[in-house]
Amino acid sequence: MARAVLFDMDGVLAFTEQFYNQRRANYLIRHGFDLDAPPDFSGSNDEAIWKELVPDDPRRRELLHRGYREYSAEHPTPWRKVANPFVRCTMWRLRRNGIRIAICSSSSRDLIDDFLEQLDLADAVDLAISGHDCSAFKPSPEIYLRAMEHLGVVPSESLVVEDSPIGIEAGKASGALVCALRPPAGVALDQSRADVVVDELIDVVDLAKSLPTARQ
Repeated sequence: MARAVLFDMDGVLAFTEQFYNQRRANYLIRHGFDLDAPPDFSGSNDEAIWKELVPDDPRRRELLHRGYREYSAEHPTPWRKVANPFVRCTMWRLRRNGIRIAICSSSSRDLIDDFLEQLDLADAVDLAISGHDCSAFKPSPEIYLRAMEHLGVVPSESLVVEDSPIGIEAGKASGALVCALRPPAGVALDQSRADVVVDELIDVVDLAKSLPTARQ
């Protein structure tokens, strides 16, 4: 049995990517960007997204990014609407089996806390850590290695649950078994590097109860 399950948040515990992509596109259009469709940045992080959007003008990039943070506060994530429908039962079943739980997300700490508060899950989670708390974002394994150290587990006792290629690589580099949650219809993600792919989040419970060996 796994001693700990380490979850990514966006695309796993909550299907936020479409909302984020559309909100960002709405903001960019207000600021003169010509977009035929919202750019898809699923699995990326803030720093990488804004460098791609504004590659050659760091000052404009910072001003736009700062403005987007204010815009986001005015248009908050509807966590109850976008939450994975299996998130609560998955976490509480893991808890009943004595398995520790961490959220390891590239999102900011305030977003993780907001998710936990709105879904009433703070008591189900042993640790929440943001990529902003680390020296490097995924695909660096730092966030997962730090979580394992905090929880007092080693990689062979840990199950990482991800969806994006970047997150999967971070989990693989940590040495843990990596489970990919199959994305919703219409979302294309390369999950070929994952050790296991599951259709629903609740499937993680049985996987954690009989932890296989990670592929290298």
